[in-house]
Amino acid sequence: MATLADVARRAGVSPATASRVINGSSKPVADELRERVMQAVAELRYVPNAYAQLLARSDRTAVGVIVHDVSDPYFAEVTRGLQRVATERGRLLIICNSYRDPERELEYVELLRGQQVAALILAGSGYHDPAFTTLLNEKLAAYEATGGRVAVIGRHEHSGDAVMPANEDGGYLVGRELLALGHRMVGVIAGPRVLTTTTDRIAGLRRAFAAQGLTLPEEHICYAGFDRDGGVQATGALLDAVPGLTAVVALNDQMAIGALALLRSRGIAVPERVSVTGFDDMPIARDVTPALTTVRLPLVEMGVRAMTLALDPGTTGGRVEVLAAELVRRDSTGPAPA
Repeated sequence: MATLADVARRAGVSPATASRVINGSSKPVADELRERVMQAVAELRYVPNAYAQLLARSDRTAVGVIVHDVSDPYFAEVTRGLQRVATERGRLLIICNSYRDPERELEYVELLRGQQVAALILAGSGYHDPAFTTLLNEKLAAYEATGGRVAVIGRHEHSGDAVMPANEDGGYLVGRELLALGHRMVGVIAGPRVLTTTTDRIAGLRRAFAAQGLTLPEEHICYAGFDRDGGVQATGALLDAVPGLTAVVALNDQMAIGALALLRSRGIAVPERVSVTGFDDMPIARDVTPALTTVRLPLVEMGVRAMTLALDPGTTGGRVEVLAAELVRRDSTGPAPA
């Protein structure tokens, strides 16, 4: 296999000149020398080293994205928006799945920094973990000091550009809806406690209850994985622990689908005996039976806005864009049973 030195010898130039031509360096090279180098590349069938090309360029073409799990419909929709802008701008998207593991997230920040990505986007929820937050902010600051740009989606303890889905407002909307339907025995199946998304959505529910002079008891909240199986587990645990529930609020649509499956397996009619709501408005939410009442977040637009912020230099100080939540009424909710 031909090497860079072989190309330089065939072209009659120094290895440094050959490298500048092959790797797209911004340093000028005479047209005659460029032609000789490219002819030698063709004759020797030389394959450039991608990492060497990256180091030689003054511009950065790749953008790094860290998501919790791209197979999760929430992150798949967000990634569609990220990809749309990246493609329009001629950028390569590098997607890293952290699987909600903070240590892996820190490792990916270091890895992407080493790859000299032009921007880095954190597309998953923040964590209620001061030690992790301190380490993450240190690594992001070191990356930004080299000219990299950072944008986040969701509530993170990082000063800078952010796209904020209105999670608390969404929780308030669904809580208000169920209370207006006469529900008082409401259970919540929630994602992990450590995620800011979980606590923000619960805070919105509590605000809706407080507006009616009511409280949402802690024993009416069950925490589990943010997926269908977590929804099955949490719904079963709630029904066993709190008899008489008339409504189940799932803090994402995947958990809501798990709740519907569990209720169906127990012969509990939805919404006649128990109403079910979700959050996010995944494409499948309208196709399940019964169709799911949920909170719609503009997930694709969240990705579009985050990538735009990351690639467009801003003024001093972080730019924060809040994207509104909307309640979508479908067939899975109804009046509380008498």
